[in-house]
Amino acid sequence: MADTTRLIIDTDPGQDDAAAILMAHGLAKRGLIDFMALTAVAGNVGIDLTARNARIICDWANEKEFPVYAGADKPLLRRLVTAEEVHGSSGLDGVELHDPQCPLKSGHAVTYLIDTLRAAEDNSIVLCPIGPLTNIAQVLNLAPDCVRAIKRIVLMGGNYFEAGNITPAAEFNFYCDPHAAQIVLQSGAPITILPLDVTHKAIITTPRMDVLRRLDNVNGPRLAGILQSYERYDIQKFGTEGGPLHDPCAVACAVFPELFKGRECHVAVETQGELTMGACVVDWWGTTGKTPNALWITEVDADKLFEQIAESIAVLP
Repeated sequence: MADTTRLIIDTDPGQDDAAAILMAHGLAKRGLIDFMALTAVAGNVGIDLTARNARIICDWANEKEFPVYAGADKPLLRRLVTAEEVHGSSGLDGVELHDPQCPLKSGHAVTYLIDTLRAAEDNSIVLCPIGPLTNIAQVLNLAPDCVRAIKRIVLMGGNYFEAGNITPAAEFNFYCDPHAAQIVLQSGAPITILPLDVTHKAIITTPRMDVLRRLDNVNGPRLAGILQSYERYDIQKFGTEGGPLHDPCAVACAVFPELFKGRECHVAVETQGELTMGACVVDWWGTTGKTPNALWITEVDADKLFEQIAESIAVLP
């Protein structure tokens, strides 16, 4: 596995998180990543539900011994804002849920991440946060020495050219814990950001879901059902032909960066403003002269993205 991407997903499942996690299990079965663990964070729903949902999704992939750790139950400085109106009270509306067989690991997600990064070689692990950045910020605050082991942080969050989806100014993950986002951006780790600017170009269309629905397994039709339940909210809100698929973009970009295009920019997150809390300020034209701290992605080959998702889901039970 020497040349294979070693990947940890930090997540708050969430329907599109389910797609990202299942995709990662499929990528691991395809030999394209070494999928190390899932760390759960409070976000779309509370930590008890996000940790439970992560384990249910591992069961679906028949990975009933997969390492899942529960992490932060609230943002660093703000009260928790959740998104039940999008994802339902369970976080995974649109599918029948069961009591997970995959056990929750003892120990806190942040402790696991610090121990794992400290034991790892330089530039060897990709962190893929697809929820609020609370766990990752705590790791970088408590153990800044861990940065040396991080090959890249490939995260879903933020917006600049697209309007916000939780407030007019902000995307949900960054709004939920803006202070954590700002800590991560100032950490010095190599960062790729998949904002709404790009995820709104990865649209859940009926033909793309039909590909999943026709797969000769349980997970293809199941995922199509979950995503089409979730996208109804976005279709009503944005009036598009289908909802955007946010979180799998980050997993895909970690493994297939050639499907995406962006620009190295200086990115900062608003942590003070009443109207702009969680908004990103992206120095697209380099007007501040500040050193770029992130690759800000704006383009995706959506057809190839959905092909890779379908290929990865196809190898699952």
